[in-house]
Amino acid sequence: MIASVLPTYSRAPLTFVKGEGVWLIEADGRRFLDLGAGIAVNALGHAHPALVEALTTQAGKLWHTSNLYHIGPQQDLADALVAQTFADTVFFTNSGTEACELAVKMARKHHHDAGHPERSDILTFEGAFHGRSSAGIAAAGSEKMTAGFGPLLPGFVHLPFGDMDALEEAAASPTVAAIMVEPVQGEGGIRPLADADLKAMRALCNKHGILLILDEVQCGVGRTGKLFAHEWAGITPDIMMVAKGIGGGFPLGAVLATEHAARAMTAGTHGSTYGGNPLACAVGCKVLEIVGDPAFLADVNRKAGLLRQKLEGLVAGNPAVFDSVRGLGLMLGLKCTAPNTDVVQTAYAENLLTVPAADNTVRLLPPLTITDSEIDEAINRLERTAVKVALHV
Repeated sequence: MIASVLPTYSRAPLTFVKGEGVWLIEADGRRFLDLGAGIAVNALGHAHPALVEALTTQAGKLWHTSNLYHIGPQQDLADALVAQTFADTVFFTNSGTEACELAVKMARKHHHDAGHPERSDILTFEGAFHGRSSAGIAAAGSEKMTAGFGPLLPGFVHLPFGDMDALEEAAASPTVAAIMVEPVQGEGGIRPLADADLKAMRALCNKHGILLILDEVQCGVGRTGKLFAHEWAGITPDIMMVAKGIGGGFPLGAVLATEHAARAMTAGTHGSTYGGNPLACAVGCKVLEIVGDPAFLADVNRKAGLLRQKLEGLVAGNPAVFDSVRGLGLMLGLKCTAPNTDVVQTAYAENLLTVPAADNTVRLLPPLTITDSEIDEAINRLERTAVKVALHV
């Protein structure tokens, strides 16, 4: 008999009932050190007092009106995002998947209204993850994502990750509307694009009159030590997808865009019943206020350096389990020698939560508020995990 919750996840035998900062408390009382943060969602940890206050204060005023009317917290968050980024305008969604849907629509509508309806192809990359909608899985293109869900939405051209020669050739096609890419692949195994490649993508888009769409759903909102990861390369996109960390645990996503890219999205071209509701945007405003502080980001970078240094030592001391460390900021991956699933599952016995990814990688995505002592504790638990895994390699 099928479970009452559709069994599309292979869930760990854990049920958490409370969270405190970087810690999650299981129903039986065990305390787990959370290096997953809800898959890069709980940017400020669990039950951050400022977010609790923002949510409860708004909850006592107004929950929902719909986008038929002006929403005060939505306007506040849009203004803050425009002030702190490349964007001229913002549309709010409930998730990264919804943000992907709009980004694709926006790019195609931009060229259609400019008199080039033939420009509909989106260039994407092997290992990408853009959500699980029909457009999202078609954009990713992997058999794991698409098997059994055909016919797939057309209009996506898949290129090898990091193959700039293939990209340069593909971008010259008169049917291309945009390049869509994650500055750091998350599900794909914590694979950062080189700054030079992002610069080259920006130049290709300028050269051919196409749009650059950045998917910063996982790598954005302070995760890499900048407010958004593309800032490290000194470039700006035309369209950017944001979610996960922007809500600090409350469902919230957004599409940020320049006026040039978004000009065709006029009244009636897109909508969302819940997107940008007062609760989500009240929390989002507080998240952005905290994470956008240069002092906060500087401390993220300091802690990221500390964690990476200790992880390098962990890898060097456990070659039968770990191969290397990669990533940016507090979006790090342990490329494994042993099966990554063995590492994740063995870590449960050490009351430690990590996240598996492709390319035999374990993701480490702690809350950005993790302390130095908690980093030390995480390394100790990873060391004990590695010793146990090595016994069975």
